[in-house]
Amino acid sequence: MRLDDSLTRLGRDWRGPVLAALVALLAGLPGLFALPPLDRDEARFAEATAQMLETGDFVSPRFQEAPRFKKPAGIYWLQAIAVASLSQVEHRQIWAYRLPSLLGAMLAAAACAWGAAAFLKPGPSLLAGAMLGASFLLSTEADIAATDGVLAGAVTLAMAALGRLYLAAGGGPPAGRLTRALLWLGLGLSILVKGPIGPMVVILVLGALAIGDRRLGWMKDLGWGWGAVFLLVALGPWAMAVTVATDGAFWGAALGGDLAPKLVGGDDGHGGPPGLHALLLPLTLFPATLLLPAGAVAAWRFRTEPGVRFCLCWLVPAWLVFEAAPTKLVHYPLPLYGAVAILLARALAEPVGRASRWTGSGLVVVVGLMLAALGPAAVAILGDGSVAWAGVGALLFAAAGTVGGWLLWRSRPVPALLAAGALALTAHAILLGALAPSLRPLWLASRAAKALATAGASPLNGVTPGPVTVAGYEEPSLVFLLGAATELGDAEAAAAAIADGRPAIVEDRLAPAFQAALARRGVTARSVGEGAGLDYSNNRRDLLRIFLPEAPAR
Repeated sequence: MRLDDSLTRLGRDWRGPVLAALVALLAGLPGLFALPPLDRDEARFAEATAQMLETGDFVSPRFQEAPRFKKPAGIYWLQAIAVASLSQVEHRQIWAYRLPSLLGAMLAAAACAWGAAAFLKPGPSLLAGAMLGASFLLSTEADIAATDGVLAGAVTLAMAALGRLYLAAGGGPPAGRLTRALLWLGLGLSILVKGPIGPMVVILVLGALAIGDRRLGWMKDLGWGWGAVFLLVALGPWAMAVTVATDGAFWGAALGGDLAPKLVGGDDGHGGPPGLHALLLPLTLFPATLLLPAGAVAAWRFRTEPGVRFCLCWLVPAWLVFEAAPTKLVHYPLPLYGAVAILLARALAEPVGRASRWTGSGLVVVVGLMLAALGPAAVAILGDGSVAWAGVGALLFAAAGTVGGWLLWRSRPVPALLAAGALALTAHAILLGALAPSLRPLWLASRAAKALATAGASPLNGVTPGPVTVAGYEEPSLVFLLGAATELGDAEAAAAAIADGRPAIVEDRLAPAFQAALARRGVTARSVGEGAGLDYSNNRRDLLRIFLPEAPAR
């Protein structure tokens, strides 16, 4: 059986979206369990979720005593459901908090394949979803307990449904109430996890289509009436509750403290020039990088096709907004990657031209070699980690680029994509599932928490009086691993903890002050462990020392 026939058979009906979701699952699963908690956003989201479960307050998320008002509560609710269903909050198992992100990535891949099937053949539509699911950026976000994997799934679902409704109005496959319901479901979910991003994309798409087509009639059949009611019912109770619970402070913090700084400057030092997202696209979309030139040609050549036009209206206006915004984080355009994947799949319906083949081949080889350098460079810089896994990962990334590029150069774009995809998936699994966890200097918080547990001094085990006091190291991952009551203080606070019979973790720079504070109190402490490593959020080398009281407290 020919490869095209096999893909056509596999991509028909429900099988295409399911297989695309399976690709996303395979891409994201290894890092889900293997990676320790990440600083800083992931640990903050996870700890706020843990505190929701511990306190029963599901309206106002908090990190310790500080309110977390930058995002709506939807992501915390999803994480809480996952933890309550599959884990226990006191165990602090980060994989449970990551499950919504993995499911969001799977939803994005499935929705992309489903949306593409409205105007592409089954084989290319399946490949569209698989390209998105296997992309380096989405498969990485699937392993991070934050908003971006879920947001990608929600927006891609809404856009796939909207695209099907647009095509149906022009004589394409019929789209009924279920499609409209999925549009509003995706939009509502996007609002619950990240506020205005989903509505912004929808509004820009509708505006671009109105300008390009000069027809608005089809838009009246999107279910505006019951859609608005659904959003009101889904979002209204929480919006009212958080307004009352915080005296309106949530909205001031979310809009004035989070959104506005991103629009006027490089918030939290994450600035970047216009064009940065486009420059990073070959890296973040890998291994589908090899089709980027062909996709650009196909998007221009077939721009009058309804499906291509819709994807361009989905992609271009919102992408320009992200490029114009002063704050740049690599994951910001992720909700638009479904449009990119569908346009690349459209390019497979025609022979790939010579220039696109040569350019795509060179591009994917270069990016593959860049990714191949990640592992060895990390081991060399950190001075620790598995050299074997670094070497295997490097060979696989390099092979993904070179094999994919060679097959594309030989005018075999589909085999090139499949071969590069299989090799890249394996390389990504090794990178996040084996190599990254072996880079011990990166995981200071996890090592400190394990050392406490080994010494029988972890307050989460109920053995030693708590909370733990930490001096000189304030990363959220340590709070997540040791509990919300963890005290972040100075050398005096650490000495006070020892005097109270509690554990203390002291960064080595504060060790002289800590010893002096102990002497003033007339108490002594014994060291039960230490760990050196890189506080990568501050780009600083730290040495954490773990202390217990010299004699057990009575």
